[in-house]
Amino acid sequence: MSAVFAVEFAFWQSTIFKLLLAFVAVLIPAGGTVYMYLFKMVSFMQSRLGPMEAGPYGSMQLLAEVGKWAQKEDIVPTNADRRVFVAAPYVVLISTFLLVLVVPFGPDAMFVNFDTGIFFALGVSSVSVIGILMAGWASASKYSLIGGLRAAGQLIAYELPLVLAVVGVVVQAGTLNMQGIVRAQIDGEIFGFGGLGNPYFFTQFIGLFIFLVAVQAELAQSPFDMPIAESELVSGYMTEYSGFRFLLFFIGEFATANIFAFLAATLFLGGWGIPPFIADLMFEAGHDHWAFNLIGPAVMLTKMLLITFVIYWVRFTYPRFREDQLQTFAWKFLIPLALVNIAVTGVLKVVF
Repeated sequence: MSAVFAVEFAFWQSTIFKLLLAFVAVLIPAGGTVYMYLFKMVSFMQSRLGPMEAGPYGSMQLLAEVGKWAQKEDIVPTNADRRVFVAAPYVVLISTFLLVLVVPFGPDAMFVNFDTGIFFALGVSSVSVIGILMAGWASASKYSLIGGLRAAGQLIAYELPLVLAVVGVVVQAGTLNMQGIVRAQIDGEIFGFGGLGNPYFFTQFIGLFIFLVAVQAELAQSPFDMPIAESELVSGYMTEYSGFRFLLFFIGEFATANIFAFLAATLFLGGWGIPPFIADLMFEAGHDHWAFNLIGPAVMLTKMLLITFVIYWVRFTYPRFREDQLQTFAWKFLIPLALVNIAVTGVLKVVF
């Protein structure tokens, strides 16, 4: 990050700076999308106004919610495994913060630049499953245990389509590095025309569809909300949680939606880049110009908001799957479709 400002920091200074930026990159977009989509967009879709009392036009409602949950009593069930019960929401939240580390927001604006960045991202995204199982088992509640087991089965089933959807991008880009994937889209051409670059939205639209469906399942949001089915399991693995720990699960869910949207924007929408012909008009040095470290986060934020709009739109539109339908959709439809997409991508990569 120090390259962004052409300033050299000591290691401890750089670490603190990156930690603060990670909190900003995770928490601020999460709060913004909760207000914009969960409180307002869905309300308008359902012909109502949504929260209006806390602040102008209900703009302080999220702070009111956080304050409410922070003041609630922190209860641990008598028969619960206290250490595991307490640690579970932090494990889920850690997965989110690990995910944001490899997301590039500009040519130099990223936390770490691993050669196998996408491999790291897919690996740490599975850590949340451990936290959910911990919460379900440690709560000493049949509702929590059933919710945790449902979540584990669902997340394991949809991890495979998620990974396979990304394989097509990796094959086309020829790299596992996140910056390399962005560069491949910026420098690419569509039938010999390079003015737009080659965002993989055009060539990997099947992969994008599978990725977004798998993300919806990973987030346990409708129509994949079997692990927290209120009509059956109260709140699933979160049933016994209250106060600040419940708030951590809430933050983790919406922050993870944003980070997955950032990943989708990086993999399929060209990341922090803009069409090369626009970049050439704006900057003499094109995409190597230092200004992209400043406007890149705004570009990523715009693309993230577009993708999260789709996520929340689906969440409040489709009814819940049955458990058998959920598993069948993953194993008999998404996975074969992803394998076909990989095969076609490989053939076209060799031919062209």
